[in-house]
This record gives sequence, C-alpha cells and structure tokens, in this order.
Amino acid sequence: MKEILHVSFWMTACPNTGDDKMQFMTLTRRAALLGAAASLGGCSALSSINEAAAPLDTYDLSPAEGAIAGRRSGQSLLVALPNAPASVATDRILVKPSAAAVTYLPDARWSDELPALVQSLLVRSIAGTGRMGYVGPSEAGPVPDLALLSRIDAFQVEITGEAVTTKVDISLSLLRDSDQRVIKTGAFQNELTASNDTPAAIVAAFQAILDTLLPQMATWAVTG
Repeated sequence: MKEILHVSFWMTACPNTGDDKMQFMTLTRRAALLGAAASLGGCSALSSINEAAAPLDTYDLSPAEGAIAGRRSGQSLLVALPNAPASVATDRILVKPSAAAVTYLPDARWSDELPALVQSLLVRSIAGTGRMGYVGPSEAGPVPDLALLSRIDAFQVEITGEAVTTKVDISLSLLRDSDQRVIKTGAFQNELTASNDTPAAIVAAFQAILDTLLPQMATWAVTG
C-alpha cells in the first residue's frame, strides 16, 4: 500500500508559467486507482500524448478445466463471444471506486479485450475436460450441436475503504443449435479481496476467482 507513483511534467510546456524547472508531483497508488491523476490541471493535450505513449504492463489469465470424469459425448459445442457493457468490453482493467464511477488501472491492461479473453478461457476450460467431440469459438468450426452464450455482468475491481476487491459475475445459456431451444441457464459469481493494490496482486485475485468459477462453468456446460 506504501508504493509511490511519481508523476512529472515540464513546467515550460504550460504557457501560464515562466519556470523552466521540472516540477514533481507525487500521488499514492491508491489515488491513481481512484483516478485522482485526472484532476491535474493544465497541459491536457501534452498529458494525453504522454499517457498514450506510455507502455502498459500486459496481463493474461489462464483456463481451468472442469471435471474430466463423466460421460463423453461426440457433440460439438461453439462458444459465442460474450456480451458485456461498454465499460467492460475493453482491454483495460475496470475499477469502480463507487457505484456510479468508472475508471481503469492506470498502468495495466489485459492481453486482449475482455470478452475475447473470457471466450478463450471458456473454450479452453471446456475442451480441457475431454468430454465433448469439439469445442471452439463461434467464429469458426463445424455446424454445432450446442451453442454456449454468455454475458459478463461484472469483471471489475471495487474500492471500499482500504479494501481492494475483485468481482466476477458471468451468466451462461446453453442452446441446442438445431431449433435454438434454451436447454438451461446458469449464473456464476465470486469476489475476492486482493492482497494489495498493485496490478500483479489484483490480477492474481482475478485468477484465483477463475480457478474456482471456470471448472464450475466447464462442468456445467458438458453436463447439459
């Protein structure tokens, strides 16, 4: 929690100052998490350029297969790209400092836009059970026997006092492709407090949640 994020800029870049010296401003990482950096005044164009040019650390998530024991099926299953709100459908890691506020981790991003990342995790987790004849994304593959639709209702960091909590909420619907009949629906959610507010700790908390939810979702999908 005591890690310090340093933000610096040239005072000469701002026309309303005559000082050639560099001024350093220090923000706590928690302030950055809450988007306080956005309150720095002046030189907004230069700040935007510098922010766009700054590389972000990239984080990936790993699949977790469901139960491999059980009846095998020769059926094919295609996993559709999940639906998600605009604030979630991005490669940035969503932070909600309050119910109505939305910001993102300032120095981290996912390896892909979140819906595509979750789709890949579902495909690999379900395929890892070895209980379906074929599992793949809906953008390619054979005419399926089954289709898996999903909706990401939450995939975010929530700030409550000193607590940094990761939250995941995903809903699934399993359809029979021949007549588009819904076979069943399910909701899978969990939350976990990160050990600290660094990106690495936050991503580790997300992974810990998925290590529980992905096997549940994969087993649910293959026992339709």
